[in-house]
Amino acid sequence: MTTFDHDTVVPDKDSDLSKKEQVAEMFNDIAGRYDFLNRFLSAGIDIRWRKKALGYLKELKPRYILDVATGTGDVAIMASGLLKPDKITGIDISDGMLEVGRKKVKSLGLEQQIELLNGDSETISFADNTFDAVTVAFGVRNFQQLEKGLSEILRVLKPGGKLVVLEFSKPRFPVVRTFYNIYMKVVTPGMGKLFSKNRNAYSYLDESIKKFPEGKNFTQILENLGYNNIQSTALSMGICSIYCGQK
Repeated sequence: MTTFDHDTVVPDKDSDLSKKEQVAEMFNDIAGRYDFLNRFLSAGIDIRWRKKALGYLKELKPRYILDVATGTGDVAIMASGLLKPDKITGIDISDGMLEVGRKKVKSLGLEQQIELLNGDSETISFADNTFDAVTVAFGVRNFQQLEKGLSEILRVLKPGGKLVVLEFSKPRFPVVRTFYNIYMKVVTPGMGKLFSKNRNAYSYLDESIKKFPEGKNFTQILENLGYNNIQSTALSMGICSIYCGQK
């Protein structure tokens, strides 16, 4: 498996823990404030991004969906309303995030449709050809080994099944990029420190976005791993991108 620059980006460079362990610990620390900070820092636009990403699955009409790096279950909950599948399984390595997500699922009465489990993208505990669709929203940057996680997703997809990835990217236009860089370097870490006890979380966000193999680099990775019908769509002047691939 190839090692990419973003694979080596960790929340705490002085820690002896692996990236996976550090990411789990980081999200456990910020879980209680995660949804609030998402809405606040993105001015709510992240909801529109998720809705747009799930729109790429409407034609497929998936019955069984896996949501990798499900976090607090936002995509799983939205997918249950938009796509009406029989079952959505969300997996995440952070018990703290899952606890928040399960409370949301229960409060909405969706326990029969949505199950949130502790699970690792690189060792997905489901058989080959299990899911009609797999979603990953703002999670592939956190994979310890990007290719291994994407290969596991391909394994559990049914033939004809579809992967939809929603991930941050770098704006293409110079003026937008300048304001974006200031926001990510100053505003986001500042607000993260104000509302979260984990001081590294939102600095890690900026660095991991910068080093992530976005755009054509990411679609090339999907192609090399065996995905077909690959698409890439930039949103909000390139701040975010949707990637799709089929088995």
